[in-house]
Amino acid sequence: MQADKEKKIKKKKAKEEAPADEAPAAAPAERQSSRGSRKAKRTGSNVFSMFSQKQVAEFKEAFQLMDHDKDGIIGKNDLRATFDSLGRLASEKELEEMVGEAPGPINFTQLLTLFANRMSGGSDDDDVVINAFKTFDKDGKIDSENLRHALMTWGDKFSADEVDEAYDQMEIDDKGYIDTQKLITMLTASAEEEEGGEAA
Repeated sequence: MQADKEKKIKKKKAKEEAPADEAPAAAPAERQSSRGSRKAKRTGSNVFSMFSQKQVAEFKEAFQLMDHDKDGIIGKNDLRATFDSLGRLASEKELEEMVGEAPGPINFTQLLTLFANRMSGGSDDDDVVINAFKTFDKDGKIDSENLRHALMTWGDKFSADEVDEAYDQMEIDDKGYIDTQKLITMLTASAEEEEGGEAA
């Protein structure tokens, strides 16, 4: 009698603890793993579905390159080391602002979320263009040879023909300088005109 009562109590507790959508006959180990995998799919599927598998693999490779201490989190020291390896010194304030863009520690999923927000938001595009060219700016002008070198050396490297084609669209004075404000206006205005043209 006592053994039957204990079995009924254990069954009742097991039913109360198990989620309603899972079969009560499932073994505890199976329940744990299926619940974990469902949760992983729910939390990560939205951001991962925004990118192709190739893009995710490229982001993963970039994440691993930036995670210098290999702890799975990109922090200020990792960013500092990344900038140092690119030959650019970043101030403490810049590093804090970058890390502060994320609502929590920057693990791989958080990094993808930041990229997805940037891509879908669109509001930062002009700011990105402005800040990119202002890094080359000296007294309102950009040295076209320095910019050429940067375009052909870092990031998605431009070929000489691609740089020449881009330079055909820019006003370069006889000393080889580009007016920074005119360049920024040209690049940001053309994006606005395209958007306006589509709406019309």
